[in-house]
Amino acid sequence: MTTVLNVERTDGYAVVTINNPPMNVISNQVFKELDKVFDELGTDPEVNAVIVTGQGDKVFAAGADIKEFPQLIGQGGLKEKFLETHAILNRIDRFEKPVIAMLNGLTFGGGCEVTLCCDIRIAEEHAQIGLPEITLGLFPGGGGTQRLPRLVGEAKAKELMFTGEAITAAEAERIGMVNKVTSSGEGMEAARKMAKRIARFSLPALSRIKKAVDEGLELPLERGTELEAGLFEEVFQTEDVQEGVKAFIEKRRPAFQNK
Repeated sequence: MTTVLNVERTDGYAVVTINNPPMNVISNQVFKELDKVFDELGTDPEVNAVIVTGQGDKVFAAGADIKEFPQLIGQGGLKEKFLETHAILNRIDRFEKPVIAMLNGLTFGGGCEVTLCCDIRIAEEHAQIGLPEITLGLFPGGGGTQRLPRLVGEAKAKELMFTGEAITAAEAERIGMVNKVTSSGEGMEAARKMAKRIARFSLPALSRIKKAVDEGLELPLERGTELEAGLFEEVFQTEDVQEGVKAFIEKRRPAFQNK
């Protein structure tokens, strides 16, 4: 049972909603429940894709829970504690199924870092996105200094983190931080439509696309294509590729079984 996350399963995908009012802050409890929920969804045969969003229409997640910070000030030996948080975020990043973040409002700090772990980001036009940790004398410590430069480039990432300024959804789309911007109130419809389309495909193929891209980006091109070739060989051993080819020849929609 979860207390700060709501989970809905439908049409081959799941919607995970952060419900920690009033600002959906990413508290330790949110992290623990994200870890638990993604562990469960990873083994759920009825779920091929996941949407992550925030409760309401104004806030995705307005950063970490600053009330938990005073107890950390001046403490030594915190690295291992922080690495535990990274392990949870890495679980989302490396999740074997496609993950879509739907930014329905303010997406700051730790909330922004959660979305950076997702594969695709859809933002409603009123969303504001930023990493304002510098205003507290801190810097992004949930993978932001690593994932954001890989997404938008070194210079833009440094600008956003050095200044702590938020950007609009439109600007985030322009720099490649989000994939798509929708009108306010229409983001979930767009996310559901995309998740439903993705969910009807073969999970063995989807998971190998994700692995090939994520791991390949860290490799020289030649080694990346070698990785791709190995994964391509694997997918040719699946029952789903047999069904997909047969359905194409028979001019019908394939019925994939994720095998």
